[in-house]
Amino acid sequence: MREFIVEADGGSRGNPGPAGYGAVVIDAATGETLAERAEYIGIATNNVAEYRGLVAGLRAAHELDPAARVRVRMDSKLVVEQLSGRWKIKHPDMKPLAAEAARVFPSDRITYEWMPREQNKHADRLANEAMDAGKRGEQWSPSESTAELLTQGSAAPRKGRGELRDQPPQTRTRTTPGGEAAKADADARAAHNVATPAPSTGWGAAPDMGAPTTFVLLRHGETPLTPQKRFSGSGGTDPSLSDVGREQAERVAAALAARGTVQAIVASPLTRTRQTAAAVAARLGLDVAIEDGLRETDFGAWEGLTFAEVQERYPEDLKTWLASPKAEPTGGGESFAATARRIATTRDKLIASYAGRTVLLVSHVTPIKSLVRLAIGAPPESLYRMELSAASLSAVAYYADGNASLRLFNDTSHLR
Repeated sequence: MREFIVEADGGSRGNPGPAGYGAVVIDAATGETLAERAEYIGIATNNVAEYRGLVAGLRAAHELDPAARVRVRMDSKLVVEQLSGRWKIKHPDMKPLAAEAARVFPSDRITYEWMPREQNKHADRLANEAMDAGKRGEQWSPSESTAELLTQGSAAPRKGRGELRDQPPQTRTRTTPGGEAAKADADARAAHNVATPAPSTGWGAAPDMGAPTTFVLLRHGETPLTPQKRFSGSGGTDPSLSDVGREQAERVAAALAARGTVQAIVASPLTRTRQTAAAVAARLGLDVAIEDGLRETDFGAWEGLTFAEVQERYPEDLKTWLASPKAEPTGGGESFAATARRIATTRDKLIASYAGRTVLLVSHVTPIKSLVRLAIGAPPESLYRMELSAASLSAVAYYADGNASLRLFNDTSHLR
């Protein structure tokens, strides 16, 4: 009996918002891509788009061989758990889609498994291409199978994996790989990783998906370099908090104690973050775990310099750095692309370790901005457009279906 792997994904830019899905059918024995589906579906929720992608992928597999076995792989915990029968389907928009998916193949010939989002890049890319085309106003419909298209000769030559050209406008499916932002965000969904479930208590929770894992993001208090706006990363002098910074740490500790929802504390290994975390831990009666992945970017030869000084001494290097997230600071520092990959890996590790809990992450400007950027699917250049004050609080919630929701950003009310 033939076996297929169906990988599917869907997303919406806003929740609900402009939505699309992507699906891939793979030969389990050879690893060959047999069919691709992608469609812009208008305004819908992220979960509806994921279900639509699953249905499209199953139908494509059924067209290839109705007698096959199918292994579905998705990064949506919600869809996988619901169709595996472990979670109830409560949302009225998802019930008919789940029923539709269940009708395509007999239940004894289909299995569902969750996979990390970074392994679902093919379907994710198709979904994002569909949403991009919808934004441009292009006509989209589910694509033909790759196998069918390859038999059409010059009418649909193949440029690369999944990219099709010269099709009629009403059926053209653009699936070119993402740009540098998507490449740098290997661990993130490029533009549809945003959900806006209704908040309830504490830092926010979503209905029907259980308690989210919530990261309360605290930037350390001021050091002597902070008011001078000097580059201060993980490759410099590792400054301690100033008197002002210590006062800020005490104030934020009092605010967090009053809120009373933090269950664990994890800090960067640098001195300024450990000192800030210690002040909070003393108030909350918690221990501090150290996580190297939360350290600040290494700014190489720019450490300790102001922006103006870097511009004067290393003008071309600075220009290149500002233009590309892959560029490193002078002297072998860490690029923002490398930081994003490190932060995404650290995020996933901490979500697994603290599932369903509220955790205070005491970190730095770039890691916190990167967590926010990845959560909302913003491009790398958005790092330059966020203001993150010393001892400020932000919060991101991560849900069982893989979505993230920005709950708070750069709150400094506790310092006033």
